[in-house]
Amino acid sequence: MNSSIVISLQTSGEQHARLEALQRAFAEVCNALAPRVQATRTWNRVALHHLAYKELREQFPAMGSQMVCNAIYSVSRACRIVFQTPGSPFHMGRWGGRPLPLLHFSANAPVYFDRHTLSIKDSTASMYTLDGRMKFQLALTAEQEHAFHQRKLREIVLSRGAMGFQLQFLFGEPVEELASTQVELPDPMPPIPHYLEVQERP
Repeated sequence: MNSSIVISLQTSGEQHARLEALQRAFAEVCNALAPRVQATRTWNRVALHHLAYKELREQFPAMGSQMVCNAIYSVSRACRIVFQTPGSPFHMGRWGGRPLPLLHFSANAPVYFDRHTLSIKDSTASMYTLDGRMKFQLALTAEQEHAFHQRKLREIVLSRGAMGFQLQFLFGEPVEELASTQVELPDPMPPIPHYLEVQERP
C-alpha cells in the first residue's frame, strides 16, 4: 500500500532562489538526455545510466553525481508515463515504428531526490543544492514521524506551485525497474504531466 506526505516549505528569498536554480539545472540535465532517448528508443533507467551517465557528468559537473542519477530516473519515469501509460496518445502500442517525439522538461519540472541528496533527522531536512546543503525544519505530526521510521520511503519530490515549493514523500513497497515493454505505474496517473512538452517531428 502506498501513501504520501506533502509538506510546504517556508523559504526565505535567498532559499527560494537557490531552489529555483536547482530546479532549472535539473531540467537542463533532463533535456540534455531526452534526445538520447528519442534516438535510441531506450528509457529503462539502468540502460539509460550506462548509456549517458558519464557524458552527463562531464557536461554538468556542478550538478553532482547522485543528482545526475536522479535526473536519469526522472527522464525514465516520464518516458514510462508518456510511452507506456494506456491512456497516453503516444503509447507505443499506437505509435508503432514512427520516430519518437522529443520530450521537453519545463523549468519548473519536479526535482527527484534520494537518501543521499535529502536526509531527515529530528524533523530537519538537509537538502542538496548547487551551492551546498540547505536545511529546513519540517512540522511533522506524530503519525508522519512514525511513517519515516517504519515505512519504506520510495520517492522524494520537490515541486513548485502558486504557493511556493513543497516536498512530497511517497511511501510504499519498492518498485522494480521496468523494462521498456512493461507497464506498471501507480493509478491514477495523468497521461502527460503538465511540466512536459511532447514535441512531435513534422
